[in-house]
Amino acid sequence: MRIRTAAAAAVVALLAVGSTACSSSTGSSKWSAAPSSAATAPQAPAAAAPTAPPAPAGTTTAAPAGAKPSGPPPRPDAATTAAYIAALTAIDPEIVSDKVDRAVSRGRDQCTSVAQSPGDQAGLVALANRRFTSAKHPDGFGPEKSAKILEVVRKHLCPTY
Repeated sequence: MRIRTAAAAAVVALLAVGSTACSSSTGSSKWSAAPSSAATAPQAPAAAAPTAPPAPAGTTTAAPAGAKPSGPPPRPDAATTAAYIAALTAIDPEIVSDKVDRAVSRGRDQCTSVAQSPGDQAGLVALANRRFTSAKHPDGFGPEKSAKILEVVRKHLCPTY
């Protein structure tokens, strides 16, 4: 019992010392509910590192204006995918067959090639011919259809490339 009383007295003494050290010098009661003015006054930030100004509304900070895209574009939404697949099927139903995911994946890969060499039309057509194949067209669909495939890819999957 004496130990508990002594421990309780020590805790009370510590609390009294701690609250005296934290009280304001305005002469207010140390148990006052009102905070001291020092606790509510705004403080200047301590030598913070400079930060970039916020971007204007309606803009993104992903890439600077005029930056060349790289890599594949994001996966298209359902409406874009449907339009893309319909356009490829109009060229030749064998391009897509029943492999929609494969056609989208190859188109996104083609976008990466477009980003890497946008001015090389002949090279991009040849690459599309090698990239878009099927069981009935293992060597591609030929230069004419491959040029149309490239046009569809650019229009639907990577119009900004």
